[in-house]
Amino acid sequence: MLRTRFTEMFGVEHPIVQGGMMWVGRAELVAAVANAGGLGFITALTQPTPEDLRREIERTRELTDKPFGVNVTILPSINPPPYEEYMRAIIESGVKIVETAGSNPEPFLPYYKEAGIKVLHKCTSVRHALKAQKIGVDGVSIDGFECAGHPGEDDVPGLILIPAAAKALEIPIIASGGIADARGLVAALALGADGVNMGTRFMCTQESAIHQNVKEQIVAHTERNTQLIFRTLHNTARVADNEISRKVVEIEKAGGATFDDVRDLVAGARGRRVFEEGDLNAGIWSAGQVQGLIDDIPTCAELISRMVSEAEALINDRLASFVA
Repeated sequence: MLRTRFTEMFGVEHPIVQGGMMWVGRAELVAAVANAGGLGFITALTQPTPEDLRREIERTRELTDKPFGVNVTILPSINPPPYEEYMRAIIESGVKIVETAGSNPEPFLPYYKEAGIKVLHKCTSVRHALKAQKIGVDGVSIDGFECAGHPGEDDVPGLILIPAAAKALEIPIIASGGIADARGLVAALALGADGVNMGTRFMCTQESAIHQNVKEQIVAHTERNTQLIFRTLHNTARVADNEISRKVVEIEKAGGATFDDVRDLVAGARGRRVFEEGDLNAGIWSAGQVQGLIDDIPTCAELISRMVSEAEALINDRLASFVA
């Protein structure tokens, strides 16, 4: 068994996290991760309303009696979701772990703290992680440049970012981006992290509710099959390589592009169709460079069990054998 500050503080068996993912973090996946001893997060905004979120939390409880959390990503929006109502749904449902991402979670922290909720905040730089620690979060998930979704604008990969964060911070750190197996888990622990967060790897499991075509495409892809979009808009996102993401990059490279020039291509409804209908070119969809390390579609139990047992073997056998 791998014991870390993270497993102790958050009350989970293994230092493995399935973070929030739009259209992916649903009850079946979250419960499967929890039942396997990891920490899974329901993605709050995948649920159309706070009432739907309450039902999804209840559905997850029917599938597991282990700890799980809810992810709330706060992003600038023309018509922002009712974040306070989602927060109330989380608190009133008795959830005890929240993952925050996007904008500063400070306005919500007193309410979470009062309810005895532990908060894990997602960061893409050491300076943001230090700010999160200062305002009182319980732990941070630090995202290297390899990650799917938004890697920030500093382009610092995990091999540098994780130890830099570990050196600067006092609270537990979860390493995120580029991790799919025991090797990544052991490397992250060696770099100073207290656990790992996996997104793309958990997308590609039996219990993930996305279309089989997407899972098979992740297996077929290599580490080179991603695109960085919104670079020129200073809101970089790493997504899977397909017709749509290549088109977005092409528009941006032409120069002078605004969000309006790509708005229709990157619409969330189109991305949702990829996951629900399996049309891989219907829209953009998030995937990390870690696709190159994924070659099967296991159950969450198989994945987590394999990672932990192989990690223990790596530490006890291979690494120990190097010490004279």
